[in-house]
Amino acid sequence: MILHRPISRRHVLRTGAAFTALSALSPARMAMADSTGDPFVLRAASGQAALRPSPYGPTNVWSYNGSVPGPEIRVRQGDRLLVLAQNGLDEGTTIHWHGIRTPNAMDGVPFLTQDPIPVNGDFLYEFDALDAGTFWYHPHQRSSEQVGRGLYGPLIVEEVDPIRVDRDLTWMLDDWRMTRAGQLSDDFGNRHDAMHGGRIGNSVTINGEIPERISVQSGERIRLRLINAANARIFGLDFGDFEPVVVALDGQTVTPHAPDGGVVVIGPAMRVDLVIDMTGKPGEAVTVTDVFYEGLEYRLVDLVYGPDRLRDSVPDWSMDLPPNPLAEPDMASAARHQIVFNGGMMGQMMMGSGMGSMMDQMREGNMWFINGEAATGHMMDPLLVLPQGTSHVFEMDNRTAWHHPIHFHGHSFRVIARNGQPTRYREWQDTVLMAPEERVEIAFVADNPGDWMFHCHILEHQAAGMMGVIRVDPGTTKT
Repeated sequence: MILHRPISRRHVLRTGAAFTALSALSPARMAMADSTGDPFVLRAASGQAALRPSPYGPTNVWSYNGSVPGPEIRVRQGDRLLVLAQNGLDEGTTIHWHGIRTPNAMDGVPFLTQDPIPVNGDFLYEFDALDAGTFWYHPHQRSSEQVGRGLYGPLIVEEVDPIRVDRDLTWMLDDWRMTRAGQLSDDFGNRHDAMHGGRIGNSVTINGEIPERISVQSGERIRLRLINAANARIFGLDFGDFEPVVVALDGQTVTPHAPDGGVVVIGPAMRVDLVIDMTGKPGEAVTVTDVFYEGLEYRLVDLVYGPDRLRDSVPDWSMDLPPNPLAEPDMASAARHQIVFNGGMMGQMMMGSGMGSMMDQMREGNMWFINGEAATGHMMDPLLVLPQGTSHVFEMDNRTAWHHPIHFHGHSFRVIARNGQPTRYREWQDTVLMAPEERVEIAFVADNPGDWMFHCHILEHQAAGMMGVIRVDPGTTKT
């Protein structure tokens, strides 16, 4: 959908793009692990991409291997993943492997786990794909701009015994703030975005394209992997007459279930795997609508049935994915930690002695806080030091007026409660979306040693202070 002005509550996004048959429903690129041991090569560089349909011209972007999104790296669970990152930008960069458990040195956080890759330099990332699921990669150096200009791509780890479907597809969702000339607005990192909901764009793409229609086949079953690569936009997808079933969240299996209210909500950096049966008739069309922001609903794409029918009934195939080898937290012995998020416009301030400190930090340009402290860089004293092998519960309190997708590097956690009520599925995630004024409890085992980022994945919020470091200390390993 193309707009020529910023989104406002008086304007509804509309789609005016040309017909796209299959490209936006299929991965832009695919790479499979091979037996040669040669690494995948991902080169970050400036270039152009056809984000808008013909007859519009290309948009200047930053990308991996010349495409937005970058190549889909697809491996099998248990494979050794080797990726040679090459830096063709005019500034340093890194690659973070979002959601997948890596050794700390492979996490891609500049000045915390590695030095930035210098201009014309490279870095070899090497780790085992411990977990199957839907993951992604992106920089963590000046990420609000580097990701916002197009540096990201999907990482798919296939199960040894996957569920049966007719097609396994990836949609990487993103939005872009574009000018009337069709170029990206250069107002990255502005104070208004940082103080409010982050950088919300005015054009939305699926796999780097603005599709009008996508072809499906009557009777087929699709596994649709949704990845939100946007800096700040939260998607709430209504699939119309379809009945999507959620089978995985953030790459981790979950009891198959219908999304709450029939809407698939996916915050920045989060992933949702759906199974969708195409139960319509040949020639019919169903509109997928993004309904998350009230008054700003828009048509994302139409799914149009082709002339042929694959089968006449819904297949009786299991939707239960095999679980990944995650350590179960011991709730009886788990240590509990209070974590309070403050800051931004219209939010509560932290009561007590921390309030004066936050006011001082705000005068210095910091806008968001975790337990009263704003991050001023990646090299920080840890918020918490957790002995390796111990169980923990984070009692998180969002005292702000804005949503925050909170991401914990190096670990997955169970979401066990919201506003004091136990969750129905105790879902494993690595990024949990907190609503304004919401309290969320997560539980996990601190089993991956090192200093790990813990931050809001609205990238403007992270850059403006909503980030900390959690240290998992192997020197105090539980015996």
